[in-house]
Amino acid sequence: MSSTPSRPAPLAGVKVLDLSRVLAGPWAGQLLGDLGADVVKVERPGTGDDTRAWGPPYLLDGEGHSTGEAAYFLCANRNKRSVTIDLASSEGQALVRQLAAEADVLIENFKVGGLHQYGLDYESLHVLYPRLVYCSITGFGQTGPYAPRAGYDFLVQGMGGLMSITGAPTGEASAGPQKVGVALTDIMTGLYATIAIQAALAERERSGLGQHIDTALLDVQVAVLANQASNYLAGGLVPQRMGNAHPNIVPYQDFPTADGDMILAIGNNAQFAKFCSIAGHAEWAVDPRFSTNPQRLAYRAELIPMLKQLTVSRSTRDWIEALEPAGVPCGPINRIDEVFEDPQVRARSIRIEMTHPAAGTVPLVASPIRMSGTPVEYRRPPPLLGEHTEDVLTHWLGLAPRDVADLRRRRIV
Repeated sequence: MSSTPSRPAPLAGVKVLDLSRVLAGPWAGQLLGDLGADVVKVERPGTGDDTRAWGPPYLLDGEGHSTGEAAYFLCANRNKRSVTIDLASSEGQALVRQLAAEADVLIENFKVGGLHQYGLDYESLHVLYPRLVYCSITGFGQTGPYAPRAGYDFLVQGMGGLMSITGAPTGEASAGPQKVGVALTDIMTGLYATIAIQAALAERERSGLGQHIDTALLDVQVAVLANQASNYLAGGLVPQRMGNAHPNIVPYQDFPTADGDMILAIGNNAQFAKFCSIAGHAEWAVDPRFSTNPQRLAYRAELIPMLKQLTVSRSTRDWIEALEPAGVPCGPINRIDEVFEDPQVRARSIRIEMTHPAAGTVPLVASPIRMSGTPVEYRRPPPLLGEHTEDVLTHWLGLAPRDVADLRRRRIV
């Protein structure tokens, strides 16, 4: 848990209305909440965010019984308050418009045009609340031939090129395209959305106006192809799957050891020379085939088998203990349980515990943002469905408890 900040959180006073679900939008909302924003998550009565049902595993209470709170939901929804509102009803739509009137930011990931029928689309709300920063997250954006399509991380990893460069090369065992082991496109989209939202808020300080942020999973996936896209655009060659090898650096991949595997991430000639000396083959560093990175790239097919025959002679620990003090980048390939036991991860307090109304405590992954003057605060655990409906409607909108009770009776909230 963070200590009391020396000054207000970076986004203290910013109100965010989060109409999104699953991962990309909620990830953005959580990040804004971590930075101090007051985030209100609007969910469907009775069911809520789709990921509430994406279990097992579920969070357990103190006696080991399931609370019904899916672990997936927990990963992207801390520092939020949950309000349940029936958007299919005119009164529910009116409530959300009133909440939007109080908000600085609205995040949504409905299909293109999906909120128009409720009068909650950007055009409708911009007329009423021109200062509102409105962030739409979709699979393919607000324009273009694919705009009406539903978009999902797995689908976009394929369409956006990531899977074409992920997996074992053609001809090797298990060859074929592979998705990344987490929904990375969703997460990166949430990060880009967060950056855009903060930029729009900063610009609003000058213009006094909000704007529409059009964020698309496909756009983001193509953007984060990074050097692979640049390699193609500059060189004209289509990148291929290379397993764990790097297209521009050698040796930069996994290698077998006597008891498992390790990673060598050698980024320059000096590091390669240090490795060769420690490995007992100093002559490789001056061999014309291997002395420079361009040469190692050209003779990759000769060098890598030589290295693999060598690395199996020692255990992973032995290699790391020999190479790390010399400044040769290397490391193990940890399972997730080993990650959380890693001394560096423990020292950085990446695992946190928060109090939870159903489970007593909930384990979560900390924000990686470290700020000296305004550290991230963990104020609220991932909320129960509708946990804060009365709280938000009374404090944001000024409704009396009896008014909220009447809305509950009529199943509007």
